[in-house]
Amino acid sequence: MTDTDDTDEAFERELAKARELLAADNVSAFNVNVVHDDRVDTAVAQRSADDRDEELQALTLLATHLRVVASAADAEHDAVAANAAQIASQLEEDRPLSPPDDADEG
Repeated sequence: MTDTDDTDEAFERELAKARELLAADNVSAFNVNVVHDDRVDTAVAQRSADDRDEELQALTLLATHLRVVASAADAEHDAVAANAAQIASQLEEDRPLSPPDDADEG
């Protein structure tokens, strides 16, 4: 078995896991990002009894995503969060993306 086969199998396992998680009856919030070639499609939704729960769900989803990204990049959580905030600001201002200030330090 090649590395590509292992990667494909791991990808298919995670894709099946994602589908199973989304199919559960008790889902109250989700954030899904899917890459298609050079485009990222996103689906985000939540339902809650009150605004405070929705805010906590949104922050929990964000924190979990940052943790996963940091782990995959073998980076510190706070550095990933800072870089994400910088990129989000650039996107909000509709500026061309530039590397984070500390990109050369990693």
